[in-house]
Amino acid sequence: MSRIEDYALLSDCKRAALVSRDGAIDWLCLPRFDSPACFAALLGDEKNGTWKISPKDSFVAKRKYRTDSMILETTFENSSGAIVRLTDCLVVNESSPLLLRQVHGIRNKIEMQLLLNIRFDYGSIVPWLRKTSYGLSAVAGPDEVHVQSSVKIELDEDLNGVAQFEIQEGETLWFALSWNPEFIAHFNGIDNPLEKMEGTDQFWKQFSGKCTYDGPFQEAVTRSVLTLKSLTYEPTGGIVAAPTTSLPETLHGSRNWDYRYCWIRDSTFSMYALLTAGYRHEAECWRRWLMRAVAGMSNQVNIMYGLAGERRLTELQLPWLEGYEKSSPVRTGNAAYQQLQLDIFGEALDTLYLAQKSGIEIDENSWRIQEHFVDFIAAHWDQPDEGIWEIRGPKQHFTHSKVMAWVAVDRAIRSAETGKFKAPLQDWQKLRDRIHEDICSKGYNRQKKSFTQYYGADHLDASLLMIPIVGFLPPDDERVIQTVIAIEKELFRGDFVLRYETDRTNDGQSGREGAFLACSFWLVDCWVLMGRYDDALKLFQKLISLANDVGLLSEEYDVHYRRLVGNFPQALSHIALINSAFNLQIHHGPARDRSNQLRPIS
Repeated sequence: MSRIEDYALLSDCKRAALVSRDGAIDWLCLPRFDSPACFAALLGDEKNGTWKISPKDSFVAKRKYRTDSMILETTFENSSGAIVRLTDCLVVNESSPLLLRQVHGIRNKIEMQLLLNIRFDYGSIVPWLRKTSYGLSAVAGPDEVHVQSSVKIELDEDLNGVAQFEIQEGETLWFALSWNPEFIAHFNGIDNPLEKMEGTDQFWKQFSGKCTYDGPFQEAVTRSVLTLKSLTYEPTGGIVAAPTTSLPETLHGSRNWDYRYCWIRDSTFSMYALLTAGYRHEAECWRRWLMRAVAGMSNQVNIMYGLAGERRLTELQLPWLEGYEKSSPVRTGNAAYQQLQLDIFGEALDTLYLAQKSGIEIDENSWRIQEHFVDFIAAHWDQPDEGIWEIRGPKQHFTHSKVMAWVAVDRAIRSAETGKFKAPLQDWQKLRDRIHEDICSKGYNRQKKSFTQYYGADHLDASLLMIPIVGFLPPDDERVIQTVIAIEKELFRGDFVLRYETDRTNDGQSGREGAFLACSFWLVDCWVLMGRYDDALKLFQKLISLANDVGLLSEEYDVHYRRLVGNFPQALSHIALINSAFNLQIHHGPARDRSNQLRPIS
C-alpha cells in the first residue's frame, strides 16, 4: 500500500481523486466530494476499486504538477531506459464529471498495463460491466460510468477491466472516465481531450496568477492556494476540510474520521487566507455559504455542514473496508455534527466582522444572525461543551471555548460600533467583561503559571495559542508568554506541536495521535506576535519541509514513523501555511490584524 505522502490530488472544484506515485487512482468519489467512492482501494485494496496505468516491467517514477496548475504529470522510466509520461486531470467547467488520462511516449517503446476495477459504494457493489465501441460502461443503482480508451480493454474473470499495450516514442494515447446518473444516461464519447486538458490548465494558471504573495516561500504558498481552491465546492462556495475519510491520525489506530464536510471552526482562518492572498471573490462565496449554513435557530447550529449546508451527517461504519494500513473502523458521516461547541459562534462572528471591515457588505439578515448568536452565548457561555477538538468524552469548561465565546461578543460589539446597526452595547460590553474575567480567574492555573485545557485542569491544549491571536490578551502579557513556554515544554514532539496529550485528556478514544500541523503553524504566528521572528522562521521552514514531493500536507505528522497521517490533503494545514507565510512576510499579516494590533485590512 502506498504511503499517504505518495498520493497527489486531482480536483475540478466539485470532486477529487487521489493518484499514487505508481499511477493508480485509489480514491474517487462521484459526483461530489462527499459521494460514495467508486475507487476505494485507499481504504482497502484493489478489490475495492482502482484505476492503474503503469509500465509492465519495474520502473522508477517521478512526478510534478504543471507549474501553477493542478494537472499532474508522472514520468516512468523502466530498467531499459524507456520513458513514458502519464498526465492526469479532472476537467473543470464540465456538466458531468470527467477524468482524463494521457499516456505519451518520451523515449523508446515501452510495454504498459492497465487495471480498471470499478466498484461503487466504497468498493461494496460490483457493477454490471459492458464492453462498448469506445471502451467500457459500468452500471449499478443510481451510478453509470463510461470509460473511453485508445486501447482495447478486456474483462477478466473478476470483472476487472484489463489491457496490455505498447506505446512508441512520440505516440499519445487517451483515456477518459465520465459519470452520470444512470436514469438519464447517455454517452456520446469525449471529443478534443487535449483541448479540455489545456483549458483546465489555463483555469488553474489564471487562478494562481491572482495570488498576491511575493516572498521567499512562493512555491509553498501558491501550492497551498491551489489546494484550498481544489477543496472548494464551486456550486456553493463551501470548503471541505479534506477530500478523504478515515485516513488515520495514528497508523493502525481507530482515530479515523470523515472530513469531507465544511467546518465552521475553519471559517475565520479561511477568510484571512483568501483575503490576504488576493482572492476576494472566493472569500465572498465562503461568507455566503456560511450565512446560508447557519441560518435558522441558534440552538440548532451545527459545528459542521455538508457541501450545500446539509445538517444531518449520520455516522456509519463500513465493515467491508479494512482501513488504510488496517486502521479501522472506516467511517462515513460524522457524529460530531451534533455536538455543542461554543467556539464556532466566535469563529462565525469573527468571520463576519472580518468581512465587514474588508468591505464585504453585511446586510440586515447577517446582522440578525449575529444578534441571535450573541443571545445564545449570553445564555450558554458558562456551560461545558465538547470543545474545538470534538472530544467524545465528558464535556468540560474548555478554556478555548470560553475565549471564543468572548470573541463572539467582542466582534459583535465592534461591528455594532460602526453605527450601521442598533445593538444593546452596554449589555454586550458587560457580558464581554464578565466572560473575560471568568476565563482569567478559572482558566489560568496560578501554580502552573499557565492557562490550561479546561477549568481546574493542570495540563495544556494547543488551542490556547489562540489567546493572543484573537486578541483576548496581548502577546507581551506575562500569562501569555508563560503559556506559550509551557506548550513548548509539554506539547512539543520532534519540533512539532500536539493538540493535547491523549493520555491526560479523556477524549473517548484510545491510542495516541500525531503532531497537529495547524497548531504548529499557530505557534509560528504566536512567535511572530511575540517578536521571536527567528524561532518562527525556523519552525515554519521545518513545517513546509514536511510537504510531500508535490507540496501537499495532511492533518498531522507522526514523528515516530516520520510520516504524514490523517486525512489528506488537509485544508486547515494549507490555510495555516498561507497565513503564517504572510505573517512572516508583511507587517499587516493575518495574526497582527486579528489580534487587533493594526488597522483593518483595506
